[in-house]
Amino acid sequence: MGIPMSIPLPVIEALDEALMQQAQRRLDQLTKPLGSLGRLEAIAKQLVGIRRAQHPHVTEKVIITMAADHGVAAEGVSAYPQAVTAQMVANFLRGGAGINVLARHVGARIVVVDMGVAAALAPHPHLVSRKIRAGTSNFAHGPAMTREEASAAIAAGCDIAQREIERGADLIGTGDMGIGNTTASSAIAAAMTGQPVERVTGHGTGIDERARAKKLAVIQRALKQHRPDPSDPLDVLAKVGGFEIAGLVGVILAGAGTRRPVVLDGFISGAAALIAAGLEPTVRGYLIASHRSQEPGHRLMLEHLGLQPLLDLDLRLGEGTGAALAMPLIEAACRIINDMATFDEAGVSTRSH
Repeated sequence: MGIPMSIPLPVIEALDEALMQQAQRRLDQLTKPLGSLGRLEAIAKQLVGIRRAQHPHVTEKVIITMAADHGVAAEGVSAYPQAVTAQMVANFLRGGAGINVLARHVGARIVVVDMGVAAALAPHPHLVSRKIRAGTSNFAHGPAMTREEASAAIAAGCDIAQREIERGADLIGTGDMGIGNTTASSAIAAAMTGQPVERVTGHGTGIDERARAKKLAVIQRALKQHRPDPSDPLDVLAKVGGFEIAGLVGVILAGAGTRRPVVLDGFISGAAALIAAGLEPTVRGYLIASHRSQEPGHRLMLEHLGLQPLLDLDLRLGEGTGAALAMPLIEAACRIINDMATFDEAGVSTRSH
């Protein structure tokens, strides 16, 4: 299926299998028992296939955190008021949020993007404004956005990621902020995976069981009313998605199109990945799942995408925090394949049987 957007997207090619086989042979010759570095070896091999290089490097890490509001928040599906989205964007820009702390810890830059916050944000040198409009429509009553808006948001995400890649980014993390976005992501998950709404919908920002029952009912009614078509991912995105989710779809597609690994954060990033992989299935090879969220639907998303998370820390913050925490592991995988000696190089005897 072609990607409906107004800017050209590089062709997303399958990973280089021949180079990955060469990488596997080198990994098997390193001074260790076969496979003893587990997932680090698998990541190293994947990075070789993505970058088309036997010695991949991570030199510039960036986390693109996209913010937008959701009309469905009016249905009482979140523990926090909608004003928190704009307040948290201000917190990101001041450097006081969880993602700021963890990004500093791992040496990653943050790009904060207003994709559709329902407030007029003051200009800031570190804020990228690509606002489609001031929040989506309430999908309890009508589609969240038009197809044209969904396409425009994807195109904006593509453009932002491509600019960061031109600046040198070679490892891209995804992040999000938006009150109501677990409701949108649960709706996307149900539509794209075919799983029952009850299985993919959790407690989001910490709602109680009564509020969760309301959240379930809102999503079920919306899916019944709008009938999003999983064979047309843009239809799903437009009917029950969010502007920040759409922007992350563009980030994922641009990363894959320029042969960069994309480190997914949690549940919201997972929803974006479902849409991106629906549009271009080859994108899956470029994805690294940083962690498994507390949201029950996240496990089902990852299974649908064929991804195994690196971490399981009971995280449910979003913002890109899980992606930040996984980045040093990806750097470590590069170090293993680049710097570790083979048995021959080290003069170490191989196993005798």
